[in-house]
Amino acid sequence: MPGHKVSAEIAAVRHTIPGVTLISPPPHHDIYSIEDLAQLIFDLKTINPTARISVKLVSEVGVGTISAGVAKGKADTVLICGQDGGTGASPLTAIKHAGLPWELGLAEIQQSLIANRLRNRIRVQVDGQLKTGRDLAIAALLGAEEFGFGTSLLITLGCVMMRKCHLNTCPVGIGTQNPVLRARFSGKPEYVERFLRFIAQELREYMAMLGFKTVDDMISHSELLYPEPAIECLKAQNLDFSNIFYPVNKDKHSIRRSTRQPETWQVGDLEAEIGAKSQPALSRKEPVTLEFPVRNIHRAVGTRLSGEIVKKYGAAGLPDGCIRINLKGSAGQSLGAFLCPGITIHVHGDANDYLGKGMSGGRIIVTPPPGATFPAHENIICGNVVLYGATGGEIYINGIAGERFCVRNSGASAVVEGVGDHGCEYMTGGTVVIIGQTGKNFAAGMSGGIAYVYDRTEMFDTLCNLDMVNLESVWSKSDQEILHNMLKNHVKYTNSRRAKMILENWEAQFPLFVKVMPIDYQLVLERMRLQEHPSEETVSATEEVY
Repeated sequence: MPGHKVSAEIAAVRHTIPGVTLISPPPHHDIYSIEDLAQLIFDLKTINPTARISVKLVSEVGVGTISAGVAKGKADTVLICGQDGGTGASPLTAIKHAGLPWELGLAEIQQSLIANRLRNRIRVQVDGQLKTGRDLAIAALLGAEEFGFGTSLLITLGCVMMRKCHLNTCPVGIGTQNPVLRARFSGKPEYVERFLRFIAQELREYMAMLGFKTVDDMISHSELLYPEPAIECLKAQNLDFSNIFYPVNKDKHSIRRSTRQPETWQVGDLEAEIGAKSQPALSRKEPVTLEFPVRNIHRAVGTRLSGEIVKKYGAAGLPDGCIRINLKGSAGQSLGAFLCPGITIHVHGDANDYLGKGMSGGRIIVTPPPGATFPAHENIICGNVVLYGATGGEIYINGIAGERFCVRNSGASAVVEGVGDHGCEYMTGGTVVIIGQTGKNFAAGMSGGIAYVYDRTEMFDTLCNLDMVNLESVWSKSDQEILHNMLKNHVKYTNSRRAKMILENWEAQFPLFVKVMPIDYQLVLERMRLQEHPSEETVSATEEVY
């Protein structure tokens, strides 16, 4: 998203600074397999048990196999998106060449889900330039239960398809944040309602012609469809459409959703015990301290508790440190996912992937087990994708983290003693201090926030992706204060030997830190500073250089 379109409202939603260019949306670096997707679904249902989880797939060869994995991952809905839909801001190559028609993907998904005995527990949705009741009838006959509309509804609201969404110059005020142009918007909700009523009426007419009383009755009756003969195009006469209309055994397997997903994500014994013993804090905000052993089978510890706190007290949560949870052992995936303010989790041991994913407050501390003799800054103590999408809170890790540390971090503060490849990818906010080694491709796509990296070898510039960031020395007093305070907190919570060494030799050690500063972020901050003090005299360029 170009910086000139990132208004104050959008910046608040995205937890960034107005005017800073955003990579929108960032790649989902927490999903590299069906198992990763299943873990994300588990986390979302843990934080909100009533949520309906939908997974969007593009119509492509093999999408049926993926949809079976989505169903096994306990998603409630799978959405198949055709090639013809999409925003007017998409690249022209993507508009022309990405994806296949929704009919192909929908037919493959329906047949795959039925063949794997999964169709009865997941809802199928389709979109991609649905414009008429006839489109809906074909989609239902191919297996869809729900239908999505995008472009057609924008047209009813006044969109004229200028395809200038990315330029912020939409003449009818839809795809723009310019207040002058937005004043031209003339759409009304009644226009959308009226259009959809006409769509529904046309669908009813097709249902009457086919002899169906309800939409559920017409789902997956592909035998009523046939390809129109290609009279004008001789080459198309030899195309074989039999796989699209492949008949399914309707007597043996369910052909539409008839039951709910198995609730295997329900809260485990550890999470239930944490919730029960946290009642004084939940009901009366009384401080509580809890201690439990933890194993890697315990996933998303603290997530359900965060959901209950936010439901009762809102995003502000509880007072700092109101609930302290001490865990001993190896924590499973997504420890502290979506953690809210008021909870402190201290792990004496190690943690798996997704530590602190999506956290909005609170504090997570990871230290080696008591009695460990190995150097913490030379050993890995937590997995990949730590602090993915975090918007607040603090995390202190006395050891090395895996790859993709702080991807899409938008406000959390972190101190760690080393990271793997692709650290601070797509970061838009927050502060990160790394007092150890870093992997390659650091700060790729980083558009906001600040990172301080301890560079004893002076080789960090060869590992950092400099497309969107600059490397600076930590020379200002404000930078030194921030860095010094974060290291003091790191020693306070983890008793880190390396942080102690740096603080004890501060005058000699702080010049070894490199400040990673996003270019656009720096320009916007400078612009904001000048706007705050417009009357101050500015020096000439030659005098400033001198």
